Amino acid sequence: MCGIAGYFSNQEVFNSTALQMMLQAIAHRGPDASGVFENDNVALGHRRLSIIDLSEQANQPMFSGNDRYVMVYNGEVYNYLELAVSENLKLKTTSDSEVILELFSKYGIAAFPKLNGMFAIAIYDKQLKELYLVRDRVGIKPIYYFHKDSSFAFASELKSIMAMPGLKLEVDKQAVYSFLHLGYIPSPQSIYKDVSKIKPGHWLKVSEKGMDTGCFWQPDIVEDKDKITDEKVAFDTLDNLLNNAVIMQMRSDVPFGVFLSGGTDSSLVTALAVKNSDKQISTFSIGFKENKHDEARHAKSVASVLKTNHYDYITTYEDALRLITEVMLNFDEPFADSSAIPTFLVSQLASKQVKVVLSGDGGDELFFGYGAHQWAKKLQSPLYKYGKSLGSFVFSKMDSRYQRVAGLFKFDQKTFLPAHIFSQEQLLFSAAELSGILDPKFSSDFQENNFNMFFNDNVFNSKLNAIELQALFDLKYYLPDDLLVKVDRTSMQNSIEARVPLLDHNIVEFALKLHPKLKIKNNTAKYLLKEVLYQYLPKSLLDRPKQGFSIPLKEFPSISLITSLIRLSIFLSTCCQCR
Repeated sequence: MCGIAGYFSNQEVFNSTALQMMLQAIAHRGPDASGVFENDNVALGHRRLSIIDLSEQANQPMFSGNDRYVMVYNGEVYNYLELAVSENLKLKTTSDSEVILELFSKYGIAAFPKLNGMFAIAIYDKQLKELYLVRDRVGIKPIYYFHKDSSFAFASELKSIMAMPGLKLEVDKQAVYSFLHLGYIPSPQSIYKDVSKIKPGHWLKVSEKGMDTGCFWQPDIVEDKDKITDEKVAFDTLDNLLNNAVIMQMRSDVPFGVFLSGGTDSSLVTALAVKNSDKQISTFSIGFKENKHDEARHAKSVASVLKTNHYDYITTYEDALRLITEVMLNFDEPFADSSAIPTFLVSQLASKQVKVVLSGDGGDELFFGYGAHQWAKKLQSPLYKYGKSLGSFVFSKMDSRYQRVAGLFKFDQKTFLPAHIFSQEQLLFSAAELSGILDPKFSSDFQENNFNMFFNDNVFNSKLNAIELQALFDLKYYLPDDLLVKVDRTSMQNSIEARVPLLDHNIVEFALKLHPKLKIKNNTAKYLLKEVLYQYLPKSLLDRPKQGFSIPLKEFPSISLITSLIRLSIFLSTCCQCR
């Protein structure tokens, strides 16, 4: 796990000093080593967190055996040992980095689909003078790029691009709309004009001729008649895939552990790690002293059954509040997910013991674990369609919990329903509400542009049912642009690597082929995933209502709310023209 940065430009602002400033801004991502490659108008920089092959030979930038290619890379490719053998690669190190570089030297961009892992890669072809950037299939690892006229720069985090002296960035008002609607800024947008994110599963090539992009992976839409319906076959396949993913992602030359919340996903990952390790597994959890939001006791129960070496940290609302500035500033752009604070705390706790952790992210998106998935199904039924006006009126007259339900009913034919349902489930602004807040001359364009951004995504034009469409929206946007951003920034802020076994692309592709009736059965969400879990842990230990990992903002002192509102108003006044 590392941080990368670089540029492809002949402008004066792009120089050795600027590159060093870019790397210093992301030093937390790689405290173990630093290196640069500079050649005329191209430069690559790297900050290393040593995980696989701790020797200096594995430092980056790394050069291919034929000396034609040079690479900087952030992430882990877990099947590097298998690839080295199957491709008969001649290697000087035992690192996954060299395997990636030699595969690219052999296959070019056709090498990317062979990789199983999380990665953001930059490779420069010295012969053709072409720079390639690529991001993993589901967007676990981040990569931003600045492109204006003939100037191009890239980095793992936005702060690295912002660190370049003399580079003036202008806030993108369209991204402000996205943030107010979703609570995060979806790819390829960033908060700044001329700065974008490479979309998951995509690559980008930069040369003196310009820029070209392509896609090497996207979710495969399977028709119902071709989906897996046999429960026994599905169970055995998923169990095998999960075990293989955890085994592969436990590969490390440094100590590792598991984030354990006590919920379905993290408990399953922990159980599989314990099953497949010959050493005692370390687990980490965070909780609040106020019992209503304390998950630590559930995690401790799971840890006790699995006999892990368990660490927990119990904090208070007030302690969490003090971290808001430190944690949220690390995201570099507006980000509304309060669970970043407990994720930062559990990362901080783990960093005292290990350098690698496994996390349980991905289960809800793949196996229909969110309430939004059920609402998608309800809102598509004829009964709800005909009764939505009445429902909206009735629920709007009730308490705040039901007023949120009223908001779900307020949509029209132009509404992109998955985004609408998500925004209302998260207590954010609907498109209709934003039309009343933003200046009229901007709001209609904002809504139209966001509507088109999602509807121009071909996967949403397929014949999926409502619940599948909602889950696909989460997989393509909420997961990579919120949840995985949260895990990446908070873990790397503490200089540890977080891996997500449930997002092994083989599991993702299997889940997309699985019939919905095996994801929700007898009103049990994530049915098949839970059935696999129950062979490793007793059902009684985990059979309880789903509980999120966020902090209870309504419990914070009123002064924090006032401060937040003031900051938001200042932000809005500078970012978008309000009434």
